[in-house]
Amino acid sequence: MPTMTSIRMPGHPKRLPMEIGLMLMANNGPTVSQIIKLLDWEDDTDHYVIIMERPVPCVDLFSFVKLCGGSLDEGKAQSIMWQVIEAAKTCCDRGVFHRDIKLQNLLVNQDTMEVKFIDFGCGAVMKKSAFKSFSGTRTYCPPEFEAKGRYHAKPTTVWTLGILLFVMVCGHFPTYLDLSLISENNWIRPILSYECCQLICDCLQPNPQKRLSLDKMHLHDWFEVTE
Repeated sequence: MPTMTSIRMPGHPKRLPMEIGLMLMANNGPTVSQIIKLLDWEDDTDHYVIIMERPVPCVDLFSFVKLCGGSLDEGKAQSIMWQVIEAAKTCCDRGVFHRDIKLQNLLVNQDTMEVKFIDFGCGAVMKKSAFKSFSGTRTYCPPEFEAKGRYHAKPTTVWTLGILLFVMVCGHFPTYLDLSLISENNWIRPILSYECCQLICDCLQPNPQKRLSLDKMHLHDWFEVTE
């Protein structure tokens, strides 16, 4: 719509819809296969059309988890998480805060297990100061927004990645009891490795300053565990 958020981009005489601008930013640099490619777009007065690559065969991660029986084994979850972390970190490094990382916004190639980030419609340009309005999916909302009405990009990204991992390996969203035990670093599941449980605890700390750093997630011990 005419009132939708827009952004000025180098090399473009007119302001672009924010979603298109963010996709251009996310793809600006060496190709990262985990981020969907923007091929073209059409910007009209009351709408815009985005043309993207179409990986085949693929389903969204929500459907993939259902096809796998409702939850993923740690081997599959590791492969997916590694790629999602890479995509999330690249977006942040390129000035893009996706703000809506969830199962439905990730595509999985069922043959290669390659993952792709999609849907930048809730995104924003990175900034050091706090965001004061929430945009995204409520079930992934960080507790600091509910408590103080403020949240920062990287700690929020880590929180959403923790929710994503929890849902992948447990098959449901964390309950109040789960989150209480996680906050005490006392959450375990017998079917999961200690390292997997610890990564979930490290991501889902209610205090954003105590969460694992996005830049250090690849170094977590869980990624050294082989199934």
